[in-house]
Amino acid sequence: MKNRKLWFIVAMIVFLTASILLISGSSVLTLSLSQKANIPLGTFITWFGIIALPLTLFCGAHKLREPSDSMDRFLAYVLKGFIVLALLWVPICYLLAGNISFTFTEKAEFQGGQLAMRLFWYFSYFVASGPIILFLIYGIASAFNRKKQ
Repeated sequence: MKNRKLWFIVAMIVFLTASILLISGSSVLTLSLSQKANIPLGTFITWFGIIALPLTLFCGAHKLREPSDSMDRFLAYVLKGFIVLALLWVPICYLLAGNISFTFTEKAEFQGGQLAMRLFWYFSYFVASGPIILFLIYGIASAFNRKKQ
């Protein structure tokens, strides 16, 4: 088995597992990784799932790993951007919330406040839905390219 196929399978399993745990609201998500600090396992499960989503697309689509035309090149750059954003999801969200459990309050300050919470959700939705939208665009573009030939 090629290394790329192994990465694809592992990324797909991680994404599907994280998705199932998040959708089902599993109690595993609330387990704390530390006795002293509130570090929920769900933060890291979500993070691994968010990273695995664009990696699955990257490993599964040959034209996005080795683009041959300008459209594929553009989509490959965007996908790599989503991979970077996924890797930075926890650090950026930590800066917004001020804690690793990503809880927000009604306080007037930015960090941990309501504006930071809205930015957290917008950023999270963007990082999670962006690769899905990119995959749809890639599929439509590939279908049109096949019709041309």
